[in-house]
Amino acid sequence: MNVAQHVVRGGKLFPGKVALSFEGHQFTYEELDRWSNRIAEGLERIGVVRGDRVALFLPNIPEFAAAYLGIQKLGATAVSLNSTLRRGEVQFILDDSGSVAVFTTGQLRETIDVEALPSLEHVIVTDGMEDLVTHSTGSFSPVCMDRDEPSAILYTSGTTGEPKGACLSHGNVVSNVHAFNFNCEMRPDDRIVLFLPLYHCFGQNAILNSAFNICATVVLQRRFDPAALITAIRSEQVTMFFGVPPTFIKMYKQATAADMKSVRYYFSAAAPLPREIARKWQRKYGHAIHEGYGLTETAPFASYNHKLQHKLGSIGAPIENVEMRVVDPVAGSEVPTGEAGEIVVRGPNVMLGYWNRPEATANAIRNGWFHTGDIGRVDDSGYFYIVDRLKDMVNVGGLKVYPVEVENAIYQHPAVEEAAVYGVPDPDLGERVCASIVLKADHELSSKELGAFCRASLADYKIPASIFFVESIPKSPTGKVLKRVLREQQPCSASAPVARGVSTAEIDEWLRDWLSDHLELTGAAIDADRSFFEYGMTSIIGVKLSVELGAWIGRSLDDVLVWNHGTLRDLMDYLSSRETPVAFLDSATDEEVGRLLEAELGDLREYDD
Repeated sequence: MNVAQHVVRGGKLFPGKVALSFEGHQFTYEELDRWSNRIAEGLERIGVVRGDRVALFLPNIPEFAAAYLGIQKLGATAVSLNSTLRRGEVQFILDDSGSVAVFTTGQLRETIDVEALPSLEHVIVTDGMEDLVTHSTGSFSPVCMDRDEPSAILYTSGTTGEPKGACLSHGNVVSNVHAFNFNCEMRPDDRIVLFLPLYHCFGQNAILNSAFNICATVVLQRRFDPAALITAIRSEQVTMFFGVPPTFIKMYKQATAADMKSVRYYFSAAAPLPREIARKWQRKYGHAIHEGYGLTETAPFASYNHKLQHKLGSIGAPIENVEMRVVDPVAGSEVPTGEAGEIVVRGPNVMLGYWNRPEATANAIRNGWFHTGDIGRVDDSGYFYIVDRLKDMVNVGGLKVYPVEVENAIYQHPAVEEAAVYGVPDPDLGERVCASIVLKADHELSSKELGAFCRASLADYKIPASIFFVESIPKSPTGKVLKRVLREQQPCSASAPVARGVSTAEIDEWLRDWLSDHLELTGAAIDADRSFFEYGMTSIIGVKLSVELGAWIGRSLDDVLVWNHGTLRDLMDYLSSRETPVAFLDSATDEEVGRLLEAELGDLREYDD
């Protein structure tokens, strides 16, 4: 057994078929098979052996797929790193996993502190990867692995905030991709768009490996960019679309039924899909959004809301060979049908354990059952529903943020006395990160200053979107922080601010400062005609910009503002040329305000249709 056998099979059965399409470049199954063979040979030549950990610190580019497959073929273990992590976060994962080599880009190479990593022997920059494969023949035969031998380590965190490596076996991955093929009815003639991060279990197993296993074509995108995605769907005649709830919300706003005409199947996971979006999507595009449930620790597929009986709002029933139960979180006994408890999972999809974390593994997997930390219930038909979380983790657009990790970063600031980080509901991202801060006596600190301080050690999506400076943080008699009370006291989704007059010069200055802070640029370096995404803008950062800009000018702005107006000049032109400029409400008559509200309601009715 070997995960990479699927691309070997594709190379033999469909040698000339496109396996991977990326920005005008196409790689056939035969080419991808030989490319990954050459990488496996190159790794073997520099001393990497079966069982060694080899890291992938890469964005969504073809080199990720080729390197991942080469690692699998050699029998080494692929360690995936989020490509937006900072130096300290990268160092922790590379050190904890004991990675002997890492694939990265020239730009990301600067984030790796080689001298602080004694086990790291090789840094392979993909721009010059030819050095690794120059003497390779391309005829490498994949190593035969036992089903319980490690295939991949994907890092996740628990309530302690310390990242843990979920170790997936070859058997975990192979069983899961077959389940995706079967349940999602994937076919060899499918063209599957992949914009979700390859470092994430969803993108890596549910889409990439599953597509290769059925010999379909993967249409790879660097990131979620609605305009580019719509173009790719049309030009590549995409047939399957896998996403997370925020992507469906954004696409609903931008894509016409004609844009999505070629797509026959939609799948959402990683966070609960709002029911209203599911209803509207089916009305507009003619197809239901199927939902799945799982975690990195379950490779990730565990349950599926399938075609036999689709139930709105449910995460479905367990996939084949997998069992799920709802148990009492304390006693561990199964609760009656309909009652809430912790969801537990057992099956060939459950991870081997957390890398080098025997205690954490024993706590998570008890008597063969993986305890998810999610509260749910099951109905009489065996369909499961998510109710709440046992853990305090915050789900920001499918990316998990762990409050303790953020709190630890905040506590490094000398002005902070106490900090509590928590999540609150957000209509587009699922949740947003908030922080309540108590300052030390005679100290001053602004939200902007604290955000900049956190940015030095945390990825952008982990930085609190709203920071509240308070006199005290509510606690229980035992001293436990009452985050439920904090959510009720300081909701990030507060009522809309009052609009105020702001000049275009002030907006330009604010935008340059904001971009400089969040993209690590200087205001002078920002070219007004250069795309925000060329500077490193992501979907999460883009939504954050729209929300914070709207809050500053006192006006609600569309969350997809930066996709529709992707340069500083374009955005400024849009803001300054609107029929209702930002200063309008300061001097408007009641009649003018009435016309404005009527226009806004007209837009809303069009959206609801």
